Amino acid sequence: MLIKIVLFALVLYMVVNLFLAMRVMIKNDHKKGPMSKYIGRRVLTSAIIVIVILLAISTGLITPNPRPY
Repeated sequence: MLIKIVLFALVLYMVVNLFLAMRVMIKNDHKKGPMSKYIGRRVLTSAIIVIVILLAISTGLITPNPRPY
């Protein structure tokens, strides 16, 4: 259950950074920082999510659905 909460928090953080980058792009507001900072955080977060999922599957914390064939 804890791993699902961590994954949900990481996905939420990724979505927040996506909207922050969109706001910087639309308003052209460079005081908040460059848009690439938020996009970079989003890419890093998605890489961390993939690594956490792979580690959780390999250790048995989560189990994938059975194969259909």
